[in-house]
Amino acid sequence: MTTADRAIANAIASNAIDNLAKNHANAGELDTYFSVETKKQSITDQQSSGRCWMFSGFNVIRANFAKRTDSLTVDLSHSYLFFWDQLEKANLFLQGVIDTAKKPMDDTRVQFFFKNPINDGGTFCGVADLADKYGLVPKSVMPETYSSDNTSRMARLISSKLREYGLQLRQMAADGKKQADINAAKTKMLGTVYHMLAMTIGEPPTQFTYSFRNDKGRAVGEAKTYTPQEFYREVVGNQINGSFIMAMNDPRRPYYKTYEVEYDRHTYDGHNWKYINLPMDDIEKMAIASLKDGRKMYSSYDVGKMLDRQRGYGDTENFDYGSLFGVTFGMDKAQRISTFDSGSTHAMTLTAVDLDEKGNAKKWKVENSWGATWGQGGCMIMSDRWFREYMFRLVIDKKYVPEDILKMNEQKPIMVMPEDPLFQKDF
Repeated sequence: MTTADRAIANAIASNAIDNLAKNHANAGELDTYFSVETKKQSITDQQSSGRCWMFSGFNVIRANFAKRTDSLTVDLSHSYLFFWDQLEKANLFLQGVIDTAKKPMDDTRVQFFFKNPINDGGTFCGVADLADKYGLVPKSVMPETYSSDNTSRMARLISSKLREYGLQLRQMAADGKKQADINAAKTKMLGTVYHMLAMTIGEPPTQFTYSFRNDKGRAVGEAKTYTPQEFYREVVGNQINGSFIMAMNDPRRPYYKTYEVEYDRHTYDGHNWKYINLPMDDIEKMAIASLKDGRKMYSSYDVGKMLDRQRGYGDTENFDYGSLFGVTFGMDKAQRISTFDSGSTHAMTLTAVDLDEKGNAKKWKVENSWGATWGQGGCMIMSDRWFREYMFRLVIDKKYVPEDILKMNEQKPIMVMPEDPLFQKDF
């Protein structure tokens, strides 16, 4: 170790690496102007949970509702849909165990189920399938609880019980029990999970009274009685499923092909994550078209990479780790994905873009779900070079998708295994 190395090592021993690697030439005041920006709305907070996918999906739903109704607002209950999400995932696990009961315990698919019986992560497909099936309710009707905000202990306990149930179902199959008996046992097991969820999150309402409010907070019209399904139709207008296409940027795979991730869904009878793999140029054109029309979008990123958390700013030049350690970090996006170094880790809502004189993106802005005091008033700004390196998913209304790309969605999808590196960190 050289004298210079010792000095650096001493500094690292008593300081955070990011503080020492921060590129101060890139740490000036942020330009917060955006030439194309959708209407601002309240910032949400997912607390200590992995429900970013739901928060981003709800941000899109409530923004579209405000646009369609000329500024009516609604705060949707995350705990309501999360209750059904967890129950459906429990069913997905138990039915998956039944479907693979004849395979050995060390089979890859069997291990996939038992490794992670239930979790709080997800995708926009989960928002669509769950809301289409169970409807929506206002936040005031079913507010958050400690366990909906802090999901880890509840998830561990339910996962442990589900693993126990999974072994029982496998034993029933090994003993030659009738399928009807196995199905009846599964139904009883789901009753226990329902009870645990009701104790921790609360029991979902079947009917409620509600009056919508305008952006000034004043009630508009008389209060009406709704079921969750009726409220869903009032807020969304049409079914979510079928209205959007899912795009991804995965440079490892051929572009302009449709892919589907096996078992990447929230309900047993629901939709897997099915996406068109596109170059970033195509994704950006569609995103810009949507933003110009005032439409926010669900999007996901590898948010922890090159993120200045204090400023809420993502840029590939934020930190110079190479100079600090005297090494080179040279993997490109495809290599980072292939080696489990990068993947989709966090969903946020794409809300603005700043364009140059040629109409190309310079920077982007997203609504985050880490509270209004984080970053730029609860939002994150990202340079276009960061966006291209660390953006993975974008969900776009079909009206902003060129016809040739829409037709790609009709292709028979190429199946992708859930163990694929891109989806190992998926939320």
